[in-house]
Amino acid sequence: MLSFGILGTPDAGADRVFEDLFTEHYPRLVKTLVRLTGDFGTAEELASEAFCRLHQRRAGFVEGNAAGWLYRTAMNLGLDSLRANSRRVRREGLAGKEALRTGGQGGPLQDLLADEHAEKCRARVRNVIAQLKPAQGQVLLMGSSGFSSKEIAAVLGLKPDSVYVLIARAKAQFEKKYVQLYGGAA
Repeated sequence: MLSFGILGTPDAGADRVFEDLFTEHYPRLVKTLVRLTGDFGTAEELASEAFCRLHQRRAGFVEGNAAGWLYRTAMNLGLDSLRANSRRVRREGLAGKEALRTGGQGGPLQDLLADEHAEKCRARVRNVIAQLKPAQGQVLLMGSSGFSSKEIAAVLGLKPDSVYVLIARAKAQFEKKYVQLYGGAA
């Protein structure tokens, strides 16, 4: 448990608790955010921001589920980042379509175009996730990042059995929103 010394400054025990949380959760949090954002550098920045906010909000240690708060904060930061970049994603998507339309045949060029197409698909997925409810986006990303239903439930503050219902609804909403935005094409 965290204790505060004179003038509300945390003692060495609080720093140790924070370091333990960082050591335990940072790599997995970055991995999850990479899946959300598609960029390792951005994921590291978002994870660092989440830890910074946790450090500033020392009461989070005492209130209980600091790891859940941390993951939820990081996921919300990631979703906010996606929303902020949605116009850029749309422009890249249009540029990718134009590149595919005007592209020629050839080895390296064809490989480059295929990579752009794959990135366009990932951008579409990110765009759709950004338009879902935060809990739906979080559950889809955490599930695809290897989190168990028990871990997802702990982060979202749900009963483990209700996670399956949330996942099913999130998948259905994702598919509906994807088809609405992009049709059935990949």
